[in-house]
Amino acid sequence: MSRLRAVCYSARVSPDAITPNVLRIIIAAIGVVILLAIYLFGRPRKPGQGRRTLLPKVSGERVEPVMGETGDVGEAAAEDEAVPQQGELDVALQRELDRLGATVAADRKAGAPPAGERPHEFPVDRIVSLFVVAANGDVFHGSDIVVAAEKAGLRYGAMHIFHRLVEGRPDAGPVFSMANMMKPGYFDMGRVGELTTPGVTFFITLPGPLPALDAWEAMLPTAQRIAELLGGELLDEDRNALGRQRVAGLREELRAWDRQHEGHEIGAPPRR
Repeated sequence: MSRLRAVCYSARVSPDAITPNVLRIIIAAIGVVILLAIYLFGRPRKPGQGRRTLLPKVSGERVEPVMGETGDVGEAAAEDEAVPQQGELDVALQRELDRLGATVAADRKAGAPPAGERPHEFPVDRIVSLFVVAANGDVFHGSDIVVAAEKAGLRYGAMHIFHRLVEGRPDAGPVFSMANMMKPGYFDMGRVGELTTPGVTFFITLPGPLPALDAWEAMLPTAQRIAELLGGELLDEDRNALGRQRVAGLREELRAWDRQHEGHEIGAPPRR
């Protein structure tokens, strides 16, 4: 009402003497004011600007700051960069598999028998075995087995399993071997990244390139080392916990086996 009186005064007319033309001007002026107010206060606000953030560095390259909520995108990009895609192997494991494959290929090219192949003319008189099994019903992964075997000084070779060989005499056959506990028992290096198994088995095939007791003294600490590396449990041939009493008993049995075969070539019938 105060605005109406101001318009009237500016037109030098009294409120009671408003003519139709003046009334139209007043209504038009009020309309303009209303439209201006609607434009200023009724238009939608612009969305607030995001906070300034820095994306994490990926592959050592500097990333410029960007505007907006981009932290989650940056974290996802970093994770994609660090984690191998499905079906891929860790770089170090792939390098080890390539080395094993090159060794096997070199043996074949040279016409040599695969590492750890037992001479066919030697009959098998006895097998002594141990097991390393995953604790609490868990499983071992193929990549971990390959790394553990390398650390324990085993060599991948004949029958697609791992062997301990006599230094300087790789053609004499394995001192002992390590195989997958599950059938068919071998390790497919082409798919070792997908392999899971409840355990591995160590075994000595007698006669071998070393006396039976010497072979046992080489296999036992290796099996213990593999169990330590994989976090597994060491069991005897009956899959019972391997205790001191059983170890002592096996040593006596193998010592007797060596005495029985003393002075004979490997593969010859035992002395009666």
